Amino acid sequence: MSSISTNQPLSSLNIFSGKGVQMRTFHITWLTFFFCFFAWFGMASLMPIAKEQLHLTKDQLGNIQIASVSATIIARLLIGRLVDKFGPRLTYTWLLAICSVPVLLIGTSQTYESFLLFRLAIGVIGASFVITQFHTSVMFAPSIKGTANATAGGFGNAGAGLANITMPLIAAGFVGLGVCTQEDSWRYAMIVPGVMLLVFAFLYFRFTKDLPNGNYKELGIENENKENTFMLAVKDYRTWVLTIAYAACFGVEITIDNFAPIYFTDTFGASLKTAGICAGIFGIINIFARPLGGIVADKVGKSYGFSGKNLLLALLLVLEGIGVIFFGMTDQLGVAIFLMFLFGMSLKMANGATYSLVPFINPKAIGSVAGIVGAGGNIGAMLIAFLFKAKAVKFTKDVIDETGVSQTKDLIDYTNAFYILGIIILITGAVVLAVKFAVKDKEAVIEVNGELVPAVSFVKSK
Repeated sequence: MSSISTNQPLSSLNIFSGKGVQMRTFHITWLTFFFCFFAWFGMASLMPIAKEQLHLTKDQLGNIQIASVSATIIARLLIGRLVDKFGPRLTYTWLLAICSVPVLLIGTSQTYESFLLFRLAIGVIGASFVITQFHTSVMFAPSIKGTANATAGGFGNAGAGLANITMPLIAAGFVGLGVCTQEDSWRYAMIVPGVMLLVFAFLYFRFTKDLPNGNYKELGIENENKENTFMLAVKDYRTWVLTIAYAACFGVEITIDNFAPIYFTDTFGASLKTAGICAGIFGIINIFARPLGGIVADKVGKSYGFSGKNLLLALLLVLEGIGVIFFGMTDQLGVAIFLMFLFGMSLKMANGATYSLVPFINPKAIGSVAGIVGAGGNIGAMLIAFLFKAKAVKFTKDVIDETGVSQTKDLIDYTNAFYILGIIILITGAVVLAVKFAVKDKEAVIEVNGELVPAVSFVKSK
């Protein structure tokens, strides 16, 4: 790269490089996003312990799951405006510092009400997605934005998977060291993600820049009154179709991240550690599945245009829906894990495919379209949580715990919920297939190096 381009967006993505502010920012932002998801879903695999100690009912568990994704909806809609005004560096730093508080304090909960409030507050960390996508976008040229965004998003989403795998181990570690009892281990385990958020707040502030050529304040960038991009996005029906599609893929992803640990313990009698590992598999495949969705969508789009991307997204949703239905029907743990991997691949590729279409809906309102579609994922998760709460069936069963003692426990069956969810996803796939996503304005795309890319102007300093 020549010296003249060192402060410009990169036209290629070399994930093994850490040179330059662009790649340094790329790696820090996806790592930060990773630990945001780690903190957001840190409680998921520990819920079986918290459920017993706090004597949570089926309805209370449902309310907690709803709360865990609800605050993110508003946060994602608002965070974009803060990024525009203060830049991603300061906005991310403050988000991390503020959200570390409920993560660190949820372990002090002694009642259902306090636990619910902390779980609601932790959900704000989900707005980190918007900042990550924004920061990655300004560091890369239009021809590579899709791949860079999908890669950063996929790597970051994997944090939920690692949380499901490692949080039970962290809790067990505190017990093994004699720091706490098994019943209180979830309280101490949540200190770890809380501290990590503070660590990355420092790293983000210290080692990233808002833009390749500097920070907002240094460059004197000011916000000007522009066309109401939010209303442009709202008035375009394609925005809402993609919002529904994202609700059917990312919304389901969040649901599985939240419910899988309890589903594996209650339905298959898995231990806390085994359930965490099983659920963790689902999250970890984000590392390659979401980026793959973006890459495949870009290649399909280059060969077959927007109708090709449209068909790909619809197909991925249909495969996801079929997988979810059979996942909820099986009574064998091994088969359930296999089906979860299959529909998880389709789901996470659909995430990447969705955001390969987002930049082309309205080039004048890419940020607003991205914000609305992103919030749609959490709206979907919230609505699905209501579905699971309504369709969950409580039952009792004699189980043998890890110490070999037989106990009668209250368990929850989500089979009917998964079946209905699968049907809804199939319907969503059919809706996406029926919609035309072709760009209306011929000036909406320009040719760069032989490829059609969104006609987006780079942010310029004054």
